[in-house]
Formats: sequence, structure tokens, C-alpha cells
Amino acid sequence: MSAVRFLSPLFVLAFTAWATPAWSASRPSDREGLRAALQNVVERTALKSGRVSIEVRSLEDGALVYSKNADDLLNPASNVKLFTAAAALAKLGPDYRFSTELFTDAEPNEGKVKTLYVRGLGDPTLTTERLYALAGDLFHAGLREAGELVIDETFFDGARLAPGFDQETSDHAYMAPTGAVSLNSNAVGLFVHPGERPGMKATVEVEPPSDYVTVDCDINTSARRNRRFALFSEPFGDKQKVIARGVVPSGKDSWSAWKKVDNPPQYFGQTFKALLNERGIKLKGRVRLGTVPQGAKQIYVSQSDTLDLVLKRLNKNSSNFIAEQLLKTLGAELVGVPGTTAKGVAVVEDFLEKEVGIPRGAYVMKNGSGLNDTNRFSAAQLVRLLHYMWDRFPLAPEYLSSLGIAGKDGTVRYRFEGSDAVGRLRAKTGTLENVSALSGYVQTVGGEKVAFAMLVNDYPGRAGPVVQGLDALGAALAASGSAQGPDKAVAQWMTRPTVVGTLDELRARVKTYLAMHEKPDKKSQAFLRTAWRTEADPAVRAVVADALYRSDTQDYLVQRTLLDSLLATDDVYGRLRQVALQLSIPVPGVASVLDLAAEGNLEALSRAVELSRAASTEDAARKEMEEGLAEVARTAPDELLLALRKAQAADREAALDALAKGLVGAADADHPFWPSLKKAMGAPDPEAAAFAQQVEAGLSIKIAADKAPMPIPGTAAGPASMPPPNPTVNETRPGGGG
Repeated sequence: MSAVRFLSPLFVLAFTAWATPAWSASRPSDREGLRAALQNVVERTALKSGRVSIEVRSLEDGALVYSKNADDLLNPASNVKLFTAAAALAKLGPDYRFSTELFTDAEPNEGKVKTLYVRGLGDPTLTTERLYALAGDLFHAGLREAGELVIDETFFDGARLAPGFDQETSDHAYMAPTGAVSLNSNAVGLFVHPGERPGMKATVEVEPPSDYVTVDCDINTSARRNRRFALFSEPFGDKQKVIARGVVPSGKDSWSAWKKVDNPPQYFGQTFKALLNERGIKLKGRVRLGTVPQGAKQIYVSQSDTLDLVLKRLNKNSSNFIAEQLLKTLGAELVGVPGTTAKGVAVVEDFLEKEVGIPRGAYVMKNGSGLNDTNRFSAAQLVRLLHYMWDRFPLAPEYLSSLGIAGKDGTVRYRFEGSDAVGRLRAKTGTLENVSALSGYVQTVGGEKVAFAMLVNDYPGRAGPVVQGLDALGAALAASGSAQGPDKAVAQWMTRPTVVGTLDELRARVKTYLAMHEKPDKKSQAFLRTAWRTEADPAVRAVVADALYRSDTQDYLVQRTLLDSLLATDDVYGRLRQVALQLSIPVPGVASVLDLAAEGNLEALSRAVELSRAASTEDAARKEMEEGLAEVARTAPDELLLALRKAQAADREAALDALAKGLVGAADADHPFWPSLKKAMGAPDPEAAAFAQQVEAGLSIKIAADKAPMPIPGTAAGPASMPPPNPTVNETRPGGGG
């Protein structure tokens, strides 16, 4: 065997880092050029509209490459996970494994035991597949019957949600609660299947199946092509209730979603009970909380993958659930049982102060995931952490490998395409409403290794242009030392050619990509991503983005691409509307936006409100928005009210006009929007209540006028006109801080 084969990847990485000469010594001019390019991006892109904190530092000589308000404390969103992951790796070690232990009160007698105990130790990775295998192992060990199933959760405290989670009331999977005993990241899978023919009820399949989830399904199968349904999950005693409303088209397609559960031990226990029965082990009693008694006999231990692998799921997928489980585990292991969020934060703070050199009080950390408006860190503190972990061998490879690789995987798998950053940049993203962040490492084309942190807060408008600015910074870093240099890399990245061609040219391109709408296929994603990046016409890019979305409707990053591309502007929506008239088709992309809006996606709802005004001048487009908004109001009434409240006055007025006509067309006296509106009128927030009252008054007048043969006197103004946007409204956008 050749000696070369004995060189491990760890050794190669360490040797490369040691052997590479300091860039500052070999190319002093490159650093100045990079600094100028980075400053140019900050001054000329959407980054200038927000508050920024940026630092770039060499990992080879420690020199500061670039700094902009680097000590300002901003909301880092999911970049907080970098601190949680570092502390967990340093304090628990890369080989740490989470355990779930099973006990009985006595030796099985003829395969029977009185009580089966499960004690959880915070495993965030236990899945249905592992639980099924566990049940099989018990069967093969001779167990055939048990009385009751007792779940021991005493390794953690009883608080399910960390600080910051209380700022959002939703059932999204990224809001899943913690639990010492947990399953499937404390989320349940829901799969919607249409009926065999139009007019039949759809069905909702629950995965994993158990008695824990009950389903109230009122989804009808329609001959129409669009799906407009929403799934809601809420606690129902010791169970979980799923409410399904809306319509789906007939055909062979099915749709899926994951929703959080509110009672993790019962979710685990009821699912385990079903799997035991399936494997031939009868559980005769109930599932209840309790503790493992002294003297109980341990019969099984299920262990997770090692921590270094768990951290990949944490950072690459930006899992809030894993982050909060890790934090409580740190508290339990290093401070004492029960693990709490506060104890976990104390462990991280101790690590930062004593090992990294970031003193307590210099930042604010309240949770481990970065969710919502809870934490404050600076770019300089993030870079200090990244530099420390880079130098801490042998933990550095495990930490580095947990980050997403630009253009390859994780939350940056669709970013930086076509730039030198692909494969060279590894980073953690962060996304909340008016918050975008990116921090990590880059090896430049010239061989320099740098750590960087970029935080942007309080920017107006969409996130897309801000993300493009952050990606321009990353592209510039990666291009340093290349033949083109960072300046040209930035110019190429930021000056995407925009060519507004003739309608004939647009029509031909639209027809080409519309063919891919008819047969959506995930295999087409690579082609469509390249097409979206290289097409020069923004209207064509919107159609490509719609095809990309239809190829995988559950991919959050693909959803973002669609919503960032279909703009309510003359050169995008306006031209697509003209082509749609010529081809006698609906305006491409609008149906997909309305589908997302019907699910309660706040970004899609905002885009639908904007499109309402753009659609108001043409009959077919206006009709689509009227019917669509009425369907959205049926499945996501609360979220629609929020989007209307945050909209610009002209957009809101047009959307309310369309909604009023849509409600008239629906002719449904029991439409869910009205009770939701009535509830909002009694909200404890006086501004929210006043807005709901204005909406109710305005809609009533618009509906009455639409039904009447002649306009009602005295209704041309007054209550029909909505109040201006409330600048204090700043609810966090769903997305999990990814």
C-alpha cells in the first residue's frame, strides 16, 4: 500500500494551513484592492440602506483586512448557532453521543413486564426509523407485552420554549419545542392526497401514524389546476389536532408539510406504542409522564451519532430545535440536572469569557438558535470566535465541516453560483425580518484564509437585494488573488445584465420554460438554477423561478427565489401580463405566489398584495387576484390581515378592492375571514384592533357597492379608505432564522 494513502484529510488540512505563506507578506497590494472592493459593495448596494457590522480578518497573520462598524451590536439571527456549536464542541467533545434509555421494573416474565420506562437525555436526532428499529430489538430480545409506558423527562426542565420563541405564535416546524424525550425534531409530517375525482374530499396522511394526532380535514378536490389549502396544528388535550382547509386539484400529485407538536412526550409515547404494536409487542396501559425508579433494570440504550455529525445538521440546515436541545444539554451536563436554557447560556458565556476572550456583558445571548429579536452580537465578536475555533486543533476540522459550502450544500447551496466562492466559502446564514447575516471562512484564489462576519439589520424592503450585497462581499473575498481580482468579481456579480427585449422574444422564451411547468421534476433543478442566473430578461427569470419552485414546492430557498423574482413592476409583471393575454394563459408565477400565500407564507402574502395593484388594470389578471385573495382569506385569514396592515397604502387599497369582489364571488356567508376579522377587532393591541375595524368598515362598503346596481351615496370616501401603514409593526418573518 502506498504511503500516500496514510495521509488523512485532517493532516492534509493542518499541513496546508501551516505551509501556506502569509498573504500579506507576498501580495500587499491584493489586500488594499480587496479592501477597496469591499467598501465599494457596502456603499453601492442595498447594504447602505441598513445598519451593518462587518469584519474580515486574516487567519494567517491576524491582520484586519476590512472593518465597518465591527463593534456594533446587532441581531445576528441564526449566526448565534455558531456560538452554541462552538461551546458544545469544546465542552462536550466531538465524540459525545446523546442517549435514550429503556428500563423495566423487573425481568420479563414469559415476555411480559408491568411497566416500560423511557428516560430521555436530550437526543435531538431520534427518528421514526430508529424508534422502529428499537421496537424490533425489544421484540427479538423476547418482549411481548407491557403494561403502561412511562416517559421520564427529568433531564430537562419543563419549559418548552426558549426566550424569543414567545414573540411568534405559529405552528411551523422551526418553532418546535424542546424535550428530553423527543422524536423527529418534535414535528409531525402531513401528506395531502386529492380525492379520486373532483368533488371528493382529500385525505391527510400523518407520518408517523399514531393516536397522538387527530385530523379535521375539509379539503375538497377540484377540477381547477391550483392548490389553495392550509394545514394548522394546535394542542388538543394530550393530543395534537390538525385542521386542514382549502382545495387541491385532482390528479396524482400529493403535497407535504411538517408542523410542530406541542406535547413531545405524548408524541413520542403514542408513536412508540403504535410501533411496538406493529412489531408484535402489545402495550396494554396508558402513556404517562413519570420517573425511572431506583432499582429499575436497564434493558436498552439507543445512542445518537457523534456530536460532530449532529453539528452538521445544526449548522448546514440551521436547525433551531437542535440548537435549543444542545443548549439545555450543556446546562444539564456541566451545571446539573435539569438542563435549562439559562444554565446552557451560562456555559456558553463561561466558554466565551475564559477561552475565547469575549467578556460577559459585551453581548446579549438569550437562546441558542438566534430566533427572533432576542440576541445581540457584533461582527468583531463573531470573527474572534471563528479565529479561536480555527486555531483550536483538533476541533477545527469538525467545526469547519459543520458549515454550509457555497454552491454545494446547506443554506448556501444556491448562493454564489458562478463565482469563485463556490467550494471556497463555508458559512452560516442568518435570516429574520429585516435581518440578514453571513459569517464563516474563505480560502481565496490567492491562497489566503480569512474569517469574516457580516450582519445587516433594519433595512427597508425585500431581503433579496441585501442578500445579493452580502454575496457580492463573499465573491470579492474569494476572488482575491485571481486574475480578474475582487473589483471585477464584484462588477460581474452585481451588474447582472438586464435586457428588456421585445414581447415576441419574451413570448418565445416564456413558452420554452412553461413546458417545464407541466412536468415538474427535481432533476431539472440544476438546469433551472443555471437558467435563472444567466437569463438577462427579468421577466424570463420570473418564469424560470416559477418552474424551479414547481420542481420542489417545499424547498424554502426555492420559494425565496420565486418571491424575489416575480416583482410587481412594469418590466416583470407588466410584460408577463401582456404575454399571458397573447397566449391566453394566466400570468406565470401568480398562481404559485397565491398557493404559498394560502399556506400563510408572509412573504408570499406581501407579494400577493403588491400584485393586486399591478393586476387591477386588466380583466383576466384582476379576476385571478380576486378569486385568489378570497381563497387566501379562507385558509390564512390572520396572516392576510397582517400583510394588509404592513402594506403600502395604494397596494393595500387595491388588495382590499380585489378581496371584496372575491368575497362577493365566493357567496359564502360562513367564510372564515369574517370571524377572524371580528376576533382581530377585539385584539388587546389597540392599533391592531383599530386597523381591523377599518378593514371591516371598508370591506363592508366595498361589498355593498359591488352588490348594488348603483353606488351607495356617501361611500366614495371615508371608511373605505384604509389608514397609512403602521411603522411600529415589525413581526418576525417565518424562516427560522436560517
